[in-house]
Amino acid sequence: MAILLTLLLALYAAAGLLYWLWNLYAAVRVRRSVPALETFEPPPGKPLPRLSVIVAACNEADTLEPAARTFLAQRYPALEIILVDDRSSDGTGDIVDRLAAEDDRIRAIHVTALPEGWLGKVHALRCGTEEATGDFLLFTDADVHFAPDALARAAAWCEARGLDHLAVMPALWPVSTLVDAVVAAFIRSFLAIMRPWAVGDPDSSAFIGVGAFNLVRRAALEQTPGLEWLRLETADDAGLGLLMKASGARCGTASAFRLVGLEWYRSLGDAVRGAEKAYASAGGCRLTPIFIGAGVTFALEVAPVAGLVAAALAPANPAAWALAATLPLSVAASVLLARWGGGRLLPALLGPLVAAVNAAAFVRAGLLGWWRGGVVWRGTRYPSDVLRAGRRVTLPPPRRLPDPWADDGPDG
Repeated sequence: MAILLTLLLALYAAAGLLYWLWNLYAAVRVRRSVPALETFEPPPGKPLPRLSVIVAACNEADTLEPAARTFLAQRYPALEIILVDDRSSDGTGDIVDRLAAEDDRIRAIHVTALPEGWLGKVHALRCGTEEATGDFLLFTDADVHFAPDALARAAAWCEARGLDHLAVMPALWPVSTLVDAVVAAFIRSFLAIMRPWAVGDPDSSAFIGVGAFNLVRRAALEQTPGLEWLRLETADDAGLGLLMKASGARCGTASAFRLVGLEWYRSLGDAVRGAEKAYASAGGCRLTPIFIGAGVTFALEVAPVAGLVAAALAPANPAAWALAATLPLSVAASVLLARWGGGRLLPALLGPLVAAVNAAAFVRAGLLGWWRGGVVWRGTRYPSDVLRAGRRVTLPPPRRLPDPWADDGPDG
């Protein structure tokens, strides 16, 4: 039995070391390879392309207007703002109309019905896209705030580098130590999985999309199957990055921590509820991948703490000390990303301690999805088999990009 336990501990240590070494490598690559948009100065005198900001808002009366005011404060000469009220039951529609009446740069669209076979947000974004007149389209959310020169810098950046798609990483404003720790752990894992440093390499399968800031060149988007290809993709933001990269567009990513920001989740409950889509996006509408993924991720995330315990209980066991070596790796990775993103250090360092919270959120998402037979999003229930057929983004991401033209959508 002792030999078996030692072997299991050695295997755990090896997996933990590989996991945290990759997280540290990813943190280093992100810091070195992802440029900061705020350091770029647009060339003086060069005209900027017409830009349409498209926001799909559903019951977001408490966040929409403050965010929209930052659109109106943009120093951008050819700007169009399309606010899409997606079947809201609060005051969102009234806010959209009032803002449109105040400023002729704003166009109000009201979606009153959801066609079959579409997710509400993706359908609302398509409605906004059809009305947009910009050469560039910025897909963003109703709670994202922008510095006055954010859009000018982003559009000029794309023009200077010939990019067709730019995903920008925003600042995530602090809420509480616990919520910030949960978010920091998710962002660290997200960056390690998506490999943003490789997105610009046309030979790499890496892609990325950010719901707060997905900027696309309209001409390039028109060379793809369009948002219809994503009509049942719950991870629509990452899906847009996949669509553009797989269609041959030139893609890039940047940080904009001083230019773009939002309060992602206001409470732990919001964060847990936000994970409900994981049943479809991460689990593929199946319980088994959710449970396995939650269990494996939990074990790897708590490896630094488990290593300390193992080293204290079995100080003569080399495997225990090998597992304990994950602690400095986790600290280094967390500190590097916290310093890069301007976040607080303490929440970033608490990743191993909040692993149970993240695992429980994913297990809850799986159980709810199984019990409901699908996902409830924006007031609509989507059956599991429908979402499974429309899934585009998989975890881990594919080693080879799909061909978006291989079919005409989830039913093709």
